[in-house]
Amino acid sequence: MHPTSHGVAQPARQAPEAALAAALSASNSSARLQAAMTAGTHPRTEYIEPLVARSGIEPDFSVRETLTWALLQHPLDDVLPRVLAELDSSASLAVAQALHTVSKLGDTRAWPAITPAHIHSTDDDIARTAWRAAAAVAPETAQPALAADLVTELGRGDIDTMRSLSRVLAGLGEAAVAPLAAAVALRGSDPAVAAHARATERLLADPDASFALDPADAARMARAFSATSGT
Repeated sequence: MHPTSHGVAQPARQAPEAALAAALSASNSSARLQAAMTAGTHPRTEYIEPLVARSGIEPDFSVRETLTWALLQHPLDDVLPRVLAELDSSASLAVAQALHTVSKLGDTRAWPAITPAHIHSTDDDIARTAWRAAAAVAPETAQPALAADLVTELGRGDIDTMRSLSRVLAGLGEAAVAPLAAAVALRGSDPAVAAHARATERLLADPDASFALDPADAARMARAFSATSGT
């Protein structure tokens, strides 16, 4: 409490970070989105902590995107270390959102913080976001090794997961050519990997094309699945 000039006690003004944290905790998602917008429009260092903290628990996709946007309006050297610290979180949403923010920051200093545990996570959201983040921050000299590592994930998951990986590999360009060719050679031993690799090669040749498995490859995958499932 602070006295006024008339001696009447007044409530102490809330610290900026506490005020933002409270606004970001509002029950209404529109109010939370507006708070994040305001924090990005009028950035200040004190806002970084509550923005990152809320990113790790925010359930609304649009609000999370706005939180990331708000962080991008702050000085990179202040934001990056705090975001990277989230990569060690035990909460999957916090890790995935931090990886997403890393991909938007695009700073190569983040490269060592993206580990095989992220890229090969059993959590599809973490893995997909790690693929994008790794491609966004990997130094050019590291891109061939990254492509070779990503190729080991070919054949994984549903069509959306496959599309996500293919887009990342296509974005790596020349670095992905040799690893993809080696994966195509696995046609006989792993139809899913070979089919996904061939679809990725087509995307690499025409980045504007839509991702699609070749019908013949899709049929081979279906037959292989039937054989392994005993149906």
